[in-house]
Amino acid sequence: MTRCLFRIAGMAGLAFLGCFIVLQSASAQAKQDMLLLKVWQPSQQVKGWLMSEKLDGVRARWDGHRLISRGGHIFAVPEWFTEGFPPFAVDGELWSKRGDFEHIVSIVRRKKPHAGWRQLTYQIFEVPDQTGGLLARLQILKDYLSMHPNTRIRIIKQTACHGQKHLRAHLKQLVALGAEGLVVRNPAAIYQTGRSSDALKVKKYLDTECTVVGYKAGKGKLTGLTGALLCRMNNGTLTSIGSGLNQHLRSKPPALGQIITFKYYGLTKNGKPRHPVFLRLWRRDVL
Repeated sequence: MTRCLFRIAGMAGLAFLGCFIVLQSASAQAKQDMLLLKVWQPSQQVKGWLMSEKLDGVRARWDGHRLISRGGHIFAVPEWFTEGFPPFAVDGELWSKRGDFEHIVSIVRRKKPHAGWRQLTYQIFEVPDQTGGLLARLQILKDYLSMHPNTRIRIIKQTACHGQKHLRAHLKQLVALGAEGLVVRNPAAIYQTGRSSDALKVKKYLDTECTVVGYKAGKGKLTGLTGALLCRMNNGTLTSIGSGLNQHLRSKPPALGQIITFKYYGLTKNGKPRHPVFLRLWRRDVL
């Protein structure tokens, strides 16, 4: 049994190698200095906050000298791409177009600079380490770009939210165009790092069932526990689901053959669920 489960886990690991970005290491500090989003709950009032599209690109912070990933790695970016970038920090997404995440990853993961970067722009949603509210911080970049125009840097449009109805309508409109979702932010909040209640992601997601066919061993603090469930969907697609599992489910995971329900945010070009998250045991299994 153990050999079979490790074999399945290994196959799943190989299937996901394409999602890893192989880059040079940066300082450990770079891994800790980015703003992270919490999930918006319908009970949270965001009237007067700023809405922007949540782009499905690759997160990157420009520190004034280098372009660094969320994981703290230095992108092997061509010098011409960052020519004219500001001498201060900005934060955003390396992006091409909606629904193009895998292609973007294939561009930025390469170890040497290449012409593929010409397909990307740097979409900015934050100017870190500056004083004032969000719009004041973004204005610093706007002022710089007015004096030093740069076609590769774009500032993501911010729209004032008039209330819950406006938020849902704006989300629906963007999702219909292929967007991943929305980000809503408190315009009065000062810049901060880590997960913040002043910066929320708003998404629509799908949910479906799949059958547990194996397990992926946990690593690090999850050593000795289940790291992820390996599941087969009704159409035969295999997927790995680790997010959403609590401590109890990691120590005593659903049995092989059990059906679970999970949520996901659209499909990749290969038909695999994007960002799958465990929701619950299938209702029939619970009963």
